Amino acid sequence: MALKIIGSGLGRTGTLSMKRALEQLGFAPCHHMVEVFQHPESMPQWIAAAEGHPDWDAIFDGYAAMVDYPGCNYWRELAVHYPDAKVLHTVRDPDDWFDSTQATIFAPHRATMDLPPIAKRFFEVVIGGFGERVSDRAFMTEHFRKHSAAVEATIPKERLLVFELGEGWKRLCAFLGVAVPQTPYPNENSREEFRARESRH
Repeated sequence: MALKIIGSGLGRTGTLSMKRALEQLGFAPCHHMVEVFQHPESMPQWIAAAEGHPDWDAIFDGYAAMVDYPGCNYWRELAVHYPDAKVLHTVRDPDDWFDSTQATIFAPHRATMDLPPIAKRFFEVVIGGFGERVSDRAFMTEHFRKHSAAVEATIPKERLLVFELGEGWKRLCAFLGVAVPQTPYPNENSREEFRARESRH
């Protein structure tokens, strides 16, 4: 199965809600960082990709869509490898995004978590481009803006949907050519939910 949807938006732009939405719309399963946690055996594949030896068909075997890290780091490569896939770019206000990352995925305490060597290496390659500047607001918000600008400059408009956090079903369903569900658009992985889930592990 080739990917039908490539999510180019960075983590903490509503990607878990988008994963649930896409799966509800029939694009299932959708790859997200939670899939890596559930299948840690895939970490060496991502490390190999970061080192210049990706096997995209193996990584996404069985998946219809992808959003979030680590896949969003490779949106250019994936757009070439899966030329028929549509590109879905989730965005939010850059400062709100930064605040959200500092309370969740890039919280200072996470850098000192005791992880197995393979997991430590995996996280190094996922956020390697940020390095020690992961808590630098000016650097990170500029990275966010440049990332979005690159996506919009590279992907043809007819292949791309820029989706604002909290936008809902209408434009998403029109872009994908599917009917709008009767149920509310998913709303998952708030900062509070993220912290509560992490505290259980």
